[in-house]
Amino acid sequence: MQEGIQSRAFVDSGELEKQRKYAMQAAEVLSSVHPHGYKAFVHVYGCQQNVSDGERMKGLLELMGFGFTDELEEADLVLFHTCAIREHAEDRVFGNVGALKHYKATHPNGMIVLGGCMTQQQRVAERIKHSYPYVDILFGTHAAHKLPEFVFRRLTAKKRVFDIVEDDRDISEGLPVHRDSRIRGWLPVMYGCNNFCTYCIVPYVRGRERSRRPEMIVSEAKELVNMGCRDITLLGQNVNSYGIGCDYGYDFADLIRAVNEIEGDFLIRFMTSHPKDCSIRLLDAMAECKKAAKHLHLPFQSGSDRILKAMNRRYDREKYLSLIRAARERMPDLSITSDVIVGFPGETYEDFKETLSLVREVGFTSLFTFIYSPREGTPAAKLPDPVPHSEKVKWLQELTALQEEIAAERNSALLNKTVRVLAESRDESTGLIEGRTEGNVTVEFDADDSVIGSFTDVRITEALNWILRGTPANNTDDK
Repeated sequence: MQEGIQSRAFVDSGELEKQRKYAMQAAEVLSSVHPHGYKAFVHVYGCQQNVSDGERMKGLLELMGFGFTDELEEADLVLFHTCAIREHAEDRVFGNVGALKHYKATHPNGMIVLGGCMTQQQRVAERIKHSYPYVDILFGTHAAHKLPEFVFRRLTAKKRVFDIVEDDRDISEGLPVHRDSRIRGWLPVMYGCNNFCTYCIVPYVRGRERSRRPEMIVSEAKELVNMGCRDITLLGQNVNSYGIGCDYGYDFADLIRAVNEIEGDFLIRFMTSHPKDCSIRLLDAMAECKKAAKHLHLPFQSGSDRILKAMNRRYDREKYLSLIRAARERMPDLSITSDVIVGFPGETYEDFKETLSLVREVGFTSLFTFIYSPREGTPAAKLPDPVPHSEKVKWLQELTALQEEIAAERNSALLNKTVRVLAESRDESTGLIEGRTEGNVTVEFDADDSVIGSFTDVRITEALNWILRGTPANNTDDK
């Protein structure tokens, strides 16, 4: 990206002001139709970036006067924010949209809205248009800031609205955000991806990389801290490439240091990282910044160099392991998590064993594991894939069993030790307070609700495969 290109990634202030006016006009119409108030049901599928996008769409709905409900039957507007990363995610959305036919029959004035990565795809938009006539509004990833306009147009013109424009200018600063949590905050720092891994649909539906201005990110981080957030996650499809092609004079390591300078007691997390862009400067920043959580989510996807090349990951096994070694030299207690794809087209069991050996060597805290899911429009979807799904399931089970052993061993090492936990909620099934360590391990302990939203020292008394249990080591409440 050449100097100056980045500036065109921002939606101009005139367009944003126009959307605010549309919101006010939509509110007038909605108030006349629903004089006693109106509510929206919002369901978000997929990743943390989608969750963050959903908070911004809720902010726009709030600007139009909507309240929110978790009950579909109470809603006057239903919004699904969709995910396209795996076939199962799409199938779930189509199934749930199909079920909305009943909602429309009982709520003829209700509005059904679909947005997100899945709906950015032309084939999906066409299917929705022709097979789901009760869907009122559909928009892609580059038009989310125009939600007020779409609602107003649907209310007044009485015509369905479809907008999947291919336009990367979708960084919209200054729009309202409805935060779902006051303890954990999602903070996008960039959008899009330039990597084009052969299995991944993200560059096609999210567009090329665009980085937000650092001063806007730091300002939003301060707002989160001031509202009481204790855990801030910096988000991007590849956060490690933040600032590339811009004239900001900032890379991602600089951004970590800038957020770390904000006054307050909070943790800085980030995802998702790509190993090819994980720099020593970033590892140094993590090690030196007190507020940077000593937790690195670094997807490796496969332990086989042959498969990594077929995936177009642009690093090899040794490069990944060298990063792990460098990270642990700087942060000996670092918690490392990762993503793994099992059964990529052409993968053999010998390739898969390379993945198992890498997992043993690294000793991950936890893994997110997936059987390869072909996505139409990606290069990998055209590759021969001779291994049957049933065999891939066996491989996944073998990987899961190995990781369970590793996680159980890592957790057992924490028995009778004291860990700092951010208390987040009370688990209704156990009645215990649930929180996470700096290393992103779930901890349950018995305490009253006053600890929620604060850091608490917990002495570990029980270690299970995936969670820890303990008792408060002191009565400190630093809220």
